[in-house]
Amino acid sequence: MYDQPRANPSPTTMTFDQMLERVRYEGAHATRERSEEAVRTVLATLGRQLTGEERVDLAQRLPVEAALTLTAQSPAAEQLTGWGFVKDVAERVGTTQAVARWDTGAVLSVVARLAGPDLLARILRQLPGGYALLFGQAELRQPEPAA
Repeated sequence: MYDQPRANPSPTTMTFDQMLERVRYEGAHATRERSEEAVRTVLATLGRQLTGEERVDLAQRLPVEAALTLTAQSPAAEQLTGWGFVKDVAERVGTTQAVARWDTGAVLSVVARLAGPDLLARILRQLPGGYALLFGQAELRQPEPAA
């Protein structure tokens, strides 16, 4: 007897509810609804910045609801720097840049764990400078040669 073909299993090890609870803990949010707002806003903004295989691979590792938020966005014509990303999140939610930075870090640190180190490295190579810290990683740069 032959095994039936199976779809590639998703490496997601977290449900959407678990993701929201993790973000709630990381971001010290008072309510689940506040965490969900942060997750949806940050993932929608990230969805406008990522393209290609990195976008597809990340979507496969996220819970379905989070993946749908990420992939529902059309990629932007111009990529934002890490700080530009935070300012965009602040404008979309109508909050301060400090709160947006806090929320972005809480969400993207959870996303980094779901992505894993290899995919996260690919994502960071695709994005402009300033994103590593948002994902809870050190931003290492090659020294520029002296002129």
